[in-house]
Amino acid sequence: MVSVLNRSLRWIPAATMSEGDSIGESVHGKPSVVYRFFSRLGQIYQSWLDKSTPYTAVRWIVTLGLSFIYMIRVYLLQGWYIVTYALGIYHLNLFIAFLSPKVDPSLMEDSDDGPSLPTRQNEEFRPFIRRLPEFKFWHSATKGILVAMACTFFEAFNVPVFWPILVMYFIMLFCITMKRQIKHMIKYRYIPFTHGKRKYKGKEDVGKTFAS
Repeated sequence: MVSVLNRSLRWIPAATMSEGDSIGESVHGKPSVVYRFFSRLGQIYQSWLDKSTPYTAVRWIVTLGLSFIYMIRVYLLQGWYIVTYALGIYHLNLFIAFLSPKVDPSLMEDSDDGPSLPTRQNEEFRPFIRRLPEFKFWHSATKGILVAMACTFFEAFNVPVFWPILVMYFIMLFCITMKRQIKHMIKYRYIPFTHGKRKYKGKEDVGKTFAS
């Protein structure tokens, strides 16, 4: 009798643990309310981005409007110049990536692998593929403006600085960077804009058509 009780008691913890594990898995297997909220919020945000994709002009007008509002706010507050300088450097890097080809022609000089940019008029037409696509350029630029706008509500980001020095340094950096980019475009003979596929006209058929 004692041996039978010992055997039955020996199986009780195992049964209890297995039941607890199944309950724990059901509890931890469900996503939390916070996770579901942010997941749903991300889906709504992505759907709005997808809907705005074809409206290029409207998107950029909104971004320019946000930039204008930000500049007015900085002017009225008379501060946060270091945040504005960082925003300008960030936008400059995005613009250079927007003008640059996805595959650097200088890396393809000694290699015949993969397609390269056309350098002659009679070569096959290839559209310009950017390192940073237009939509990602707009999205990153808009997010940068919103982040800079949010920084103006915190006094910790208002670092005192002599702003004319930042303006002069940014102008010098912009000129040097654009000069280097233009030299790169001239050297490898590419234009960072594609207006459509080039159409070639064939010889006109001047012969008469005879009816059968």
